[in-house]
Amino acid sequence: MKIAVIPARGGSKRIPRKNIKDFCGKPMIAYSIEAALQSDCFDKVIVSTDDMEIAEVAKKYGAEVPFMRPVELSDDYAGTNSVVIHALDYYESIGVDISIVSCIYATAPFLSSSKILDAFNIIEKNNDIDYAVTVAKYPFPIQRSLRLLHNGRLELNNTEFAMSRSQDLEEYYHDAGQLYCGRPESFRNQPTAFLGNVLPIFLDSKNIQDIDIQEDWDRAELLFNALYEEKND
Repeated sequence: MKIAVIPARGGSKRIPRKNIKDFCGKPMIAYSIEAALQSDCFDKVIVSTDDMEIAEVAKKYGAEVPFMRPVELSDDYAGTNSVVIHALDYYESIGVDISIVSCIYATAPFLSSSKILDAFNIIEKNNDIDYAVTVAKYPFPIQRSLRLLHNGRLELNNTEFAMSRSQDLEEYYHDAGQLYCGRPESFRNQPTAFLGNVLPIFLDSKNIQDIDIQEDWDRAELLFNALYEEKND
């Protein structure tokens, strides 16, 4: 069986109830559920939560909630891998074999079903690949990054690149924090996706936005509305 696991705990602090907070007309988590369902990759799209209200919203938008997440996996320190492994353990306990699992974040309104399908196909067709992961290019060369000293002054992290042209520097990428697709053994055996054999799913910078504080949320809504208008012009 192939499953999507959407972690969504109830105790978010910086943006209270952010997983089900209204985002451009729908609960935030609805976008992740709908993208997973529309990809047509999975036998089941499940939400792992400790919160009954989140569970009800998840079911309303088509996800399944076959279990409630235990308290020890619902605090600020619970890692994504632990939540996925808990879901895998549940299915193993009822005799269901999982072949592919995708972890999709609940706060990923820009994630498209086509990108989920791309990641799924990578894992399905490449036995030597542990994960397919959404990534985006850093908008500015990290070789020219600065750090703030104790005296308040700035210093280059890498002085050897002080006179380099931006276009001559190697491009680097960062985790977009939207999707991790792999096999159960990858989640069980590796504490993070990037320690294994990984292939990228590239995202445009306009399709990513960390949503940790209210300012992030406001910016994400503006971007989402702009993209929606662009698609309908």
